[in-house]
Amino acid sequence: MVRGRAGSDGGAFNLGEMTVTRCVVRLSSGETGVGYVAGRNKQHAQSAAVIDAMLQSSALFDRVQSDVIAPLKAEKAEQMEVAALKAAATKVDFYTMVRDRQG
Repeated sequence: MVRGRAGSDGGAFNLGEMTVTRCVVRLSSGETGVGYVAGRNKQHAQSAAVIDAMLQSSALFDRVQSDVIAPLKAEKAEQMEVAALKAAATKVDFYTMVRDRQG
């Protein structure tokens, strides 16, 4: 069940149901990883679980950070920058002139 919030006080309500795919893997070295993804993408859930397990391995941690996590962070930062630039292009600056009312 997906929860939402509405109103000025942010009261929670049940928005609706959502499909989630879950995968649990165990590497041959013993680490166990769990992946949850929205929707029904089994490959995505499995990839998330494998990466989770690899991040728990001291032998693989640095490589996963450099080869997987760092590029994903860079891609996300670029996407956010593009979105910020698009939003900035539509920005309207409002200002108010104060008139001196004497007399």
